[in-house]
Amino acid sequence: MTQVKQGDTVRIHYTGTLTDGQTFDSSEGRDPLEFQVGSGQIIPGLDSAMPGMEVGEKKTVEVACDNAYGQPDPNARQAVPRDSIPADIPTDPGTRLQMQTPQGQVVPVTVIEATEEQVVLDANHPLAGQDLTFNVELVGVDPA
Repeated sequence: MTQVKQGDTVRIHYTGTLTDGQTFDSSEGRDPLEFQVGSGQIIPGLDSAMPGMEVGEKKTVEVACDNAYGQPDPNARQAVPRDSIPADIPTDPGTRLQMQTPQGQVVPVTVIEATEEQVVLDANHPLAGQDLTFNVELVGVDPA
């Protein structure tokens, strides 16, 4: 059988869980995730687990936060005056919103605090600071 190597395009089915066992993402009921190994298309800790796998093989991959979405960056939090946010935009903590930078880039943010005067937004990835576990099955490989 063909073993996966750097540069191959692979297709995997996966379930990602947090340390408490909660599922945060899964390919169940969807097409497999397809990516090129070593290209930086997915988190490094999962990408580096692919070489050597064979089609049909299943494995559990533990990924420390530093090899996933990194540590939360306190500079990615910003307080915005409440009156600068349109009244029809929800600002309940946990709400996911999108902001636009002055350069036009869209940045996903999460409301983490809302008072009468301000709304605190967090641009960190929601899984920053989390260790992750992936149960993966290699379902296809196209050699480079």
